[in-house]
Amino acid sequence: MENKKDNPYAIPLAIIIAGAMFAGAWLYNAQYPQTKNKISATENQQTVAISNTPVSELEEIVLPSTGVVLPVSWGDLGAKLVSVGAIDEVRFKALYDERGQWTAEYEKLLMDNDTGQLKITKDNAGYLLNLFWALGLASKNPILDSGEMTNPRYGGTQSFASTAGWTMAKGDPMAHYSRHKFFNLPPEQQALVDKVSKGIYRPCCGNSTHFPDCNHGMAMLGLLELMASQGVNEQEMWQAALAVNSYWFPDTYLTIATYLKNQNVEWQDVKPQEILGINYSSASGYAKIASRVVQPQQGGGGNGCGVETGQPAAVSPKQQSGCGL
Repeated sequence: MENKKDNPYAIPLAIIIAGAMFAGAWLYNAQYPQTKNKISATENQQTVAISNTPVSELEEIVLPSTGVVLPVSWGDLGAKLVSVGAIDEVRFKALYDERGQWTAEYEKLLMDNDTGQLKITKDNAGYLLNLFWALGLASKNPILDSGEMTNPRYGGTQSFASTAGWTMAKGDPMAHYSRHKFFNLPPEQQALVDKVSKGIYRPCCGNSTHFPDCNHGMAMLGLLELMASQGVNEQEMWQAALAVNSYWFPDTYLTIATYLKNQNVEWQDVKPQEILGINYSSASGYAKIASRVVQPQQGGGGNGCGVETGQPAAVSPKQQSGCGL
């Protein structure tokens, strides 16, 4: 029998924590220096009380109300995804029209050539999640061709939430899986995507972005490829990934920030690589952190994507809608 302690992809618990979306915009230019004191997820086993910092102040630090500018432009990738059928334009628009959420920004990102830098906000985080999801799924990349997704022990690449759960493609989503050459990454850029993707975890499961079995993982892979293709350096990738994960999982990172505050570590001083790693951002790592913090309450709550347990994220009724869709 396999020793799960030695298996970095064994998933004891996959907690889907979806983000509440709020209005606003902020130009993100904060720097992330190294932490002065390395924080271990194994220290301070007792439950800690919530920080004296008001939740509203901490939330503004972790989730700036005016958003975060990402170090990339989207260009015409939306139109390219539509042209190859990775996104069905009519169904995708209808999804948001039904909610009264289709905006000029969404239209431009889907169909026009947006050469400005992308900005993620509490309002558009879910929409960007879906665009990046489609991009990660459809973009030709060796991580999808020969990485953990192809391990036969998981029953085939078609059975994951990130593949079967993408219901906005024309036809079978697997007809687009790692199929379209949106980027021509030279070896050094692909190596950077490989390296960073292995260090970015998400609190909905126990896997890194290198194993993008759920929508958040596939979306982060798409973003990493986009950043690499535009010459973004490694440290900027870590910084952008932490900002994006924070908007996708706001309660998670507000809780982590509260825990660190109680360890006298300010959010502005954290090392993104450490916070995105398995000890903080995986489902199991976050569960340990959350058990030591009196949970802060955010207005709006999550969207109730539910709880998954066991092996890598297979499609469930709730995941069929994609959590981000």
